This record gives sequence, C-alpha cells and structure tokens, in this order.
Amino acid sequence: MPLRTTPLIALALAATSLAACGGSGPAEEPPLSEEALAAVKDDPGAPTKALARESDQLFTLDGLGDTRALVVLHGGEIAVERYGEGYGPQTRFISWSMAKTVTAVMIGMLVADGQLRLDAPAPVPRWQRTGDPRAEITLRQLLQMRSGLEHTEAGDPPYESSEVRMLFLDGRDDMADYATAQPLEAEPGSRFEYSSNTTVILADIAARALTESTNPDARRKAVADYLQARLFGPLGMTSAVPEFDRAGTLIGGSLIHANARDWAKFGEMLRNKGSVKGEQLVPRQWVEEMLEPSPASPHYGLQTWLNRPLPDGEEHPLFPDRAPHSAFSAIGHMGQYIFVSPSQKLTVVRLGHSDAPERKAMLQQLADIIELYPAG
Repeated sequence: MPLRTTPLIALALAATSLAACGGSGPAEEPPLSEEALAAVKDDPGAPTKALARESDQLFTLDGLGDTRALVVLHGGEIAVERYGEGYGPQTRFISWSMAKTVTAVMIGMLVADGQLRLDAPAPVPRWQRTGDPRAEITLRQLLQMRSGLEHTEAGDPPYESSEVRMLFLDGRDDMADYATAQPLEAEPGSRFEYSSNTTVILADIAARALTESTNPDARRKAVADYLQARLFGPLGMTSAVPEFDRAGTLIGGSLIHANARDWAKFGEMLRNKGSVKGEQLVPRQWVEEMLEPSPASPHYGLQTWLNRPLPDGEEHPLFPDRAPHSAFSAIGHMGQYIFVSPSQKLTVVRLGHSDAPERKAMLQQLADIIELYPAG
C-alpha cells in the first residue's frame, strides 16, 4: 500500500528543497569591529550601527585611498572620530587647497574692517601702471577665480604647471611677484579658472593691508598675528600653523597645517554663519557672500566649493545628487575635505591621500555617511 504524504510533510519537504537550492535569503553583514563601534559616540544623530559601518568602510574598503582622519560633527557635537594607523587627535594635517577658504575668511575680515573693498580694483601695485588692463581686475573676481590671468593649474608634465612653478621652482622665493606678473589671457570676470596662484595674490593683498613694510619678517608677523588674534585664537584652533614664503607672503592657497578637530572647528564656524559660541567672529553677510555662486561657475563661491548642480556632462568635485544643494566644502589636493551641510547640522572632515580615481569612489563612500543624516 503506497504511503500518503500529508500536507504538513509536503510543506516541510518543500522547505528543505528550497534550502538546498540556496533560497536562504540575503547574507548577513559581517560583524563590526570594536574599532568601528568605538569611533561612534553616544547619540550621534544617525543609526549607530549604520554610521559605524559606513565610517569603517571609509578606512577599510579597497580603492578609496588612505583615510587618515575622519571627524563628523552633528549639531556641534562629535558624532564620529577615527584615525588611521600612525595618526591621532594631535596630528597636524596639511590643508593643501582647504587653505583657500581660510584666506577668503581673512579677506572678509579685512573688508569688514574697512581695509579692502570687494568690488574695487584689486590693490596690486604692479597693475596700477597706466594702460595695464589688469588694473580692471576686482577683489571679487580674484576671490571667484575669474581674474582672467594666464594660468595652468595642473600641467603635464607637472613642472609645466603654473602652480608647481610658483610653489617649487622659479616663483618659490616670492610667490606673489610670480603670480602678479602673469599677463591676461581672458577678459577679467569672463570665465572661471581655478588657480592657487590667485589665492597667493589675495594673501599678498592682505599683507599689504596689514603693514606698509616690505620686510619679510614684518609681513609674516603682521599676517600671523592677525590670523591668531581674529580667527585661530577665538576659534580655539590651537594647532594651526600657517606657512610663508621667503618674501613673507602667506602661502594662502596651499599650506596651513592643523589637526582634524581644528579643521572641524573652522567648518563649524562657517556652518553657523561666522558665529562661535554666540560671538560673531566673521560677519554673517561675508559668509553668505562666500556661498553665493559666481556668475562664471555655479559650483564656486568665494574660494569655496558649492554643492550646486552643473550642466549635464560636467564633472562635479562634490555630490549634488546625494546631499543638499545648500552644502559646501573646502577641498584640498589628494582628498582633504571640510564638508558642511547646514540643513543637516553637519560638519564632516576627511583627511588622507587618494589619487583621482580613488577620490571619486571615496567621495561616494563619504556621501553614504552624509546620507544617514536627514535634512531639516
């Protein structure tokens, strides 16, 4: 007599068959390491485990380069802090071009002091000779990278780059002299061209506004004292060390050193429109001006990158498709970022070393962290 299969037995057999065919559902994610969990603080403002995992992957995934520091502030409090091997809270990291945004803040303070005028011709003595078309270049145009001066930021080979020549070759002893000597290649104001040399011109303008002396030591002291008294000191950026060339000009487009927490303090000040603990350190109007898109570049303000969309097909240095368009960033060579998103109450500092292909992947991982925070 044949055996009869009951419905219950049939269901069990079917389940066994499905399991044998690999129908066991999605694989579980690997457990988080103690280091990954320890990096996330109490009440981080986002799901703790998700934040720990995405932050961990910024350090551990292949193809992203070398992340050496990550600090995430939410609402002014540290949500995540982690360092790569050999680095820590006291490590001073080079700014590279994040320094440009610091220089813009210094210029804004001098404008507020009445020492400079934003829409007046830039006070560069060399350009004031009769008939020199560079006399039309305004301070605003320099800040927005649309001076029209001849420039190649990244040459191939590298020694053909105007920036490399200024920093390391024939311009290194007096960088402002080298930068201001360049002729026009376009009408001032007509087009955007990113230029580290332009920021050195701004730093030289700041020195001239602060002292009439041409003595390098006097110029160096005037700018360093001003930055300390008006910015670094009140912000509590105790680790900040600016570098100067032999002529006493701040290398304001490339070389300021500070630890990750201090870079986060700078970003947090900008998130709060220039206010620090209730004190208006930088005029609110100036910070708002820094975040206004240039007529020649919707993704650039005053020495500051904006998370605004570009026309189709143009590569963006940030990720306007994954974060609010009100967000902005100071960006430095090889993957230094102070990313600020006011509507998410976020300031994110990532410091490290990533080449161009790695930087694209690393930015998407950074966006994975930022997307965990809702916009207000």
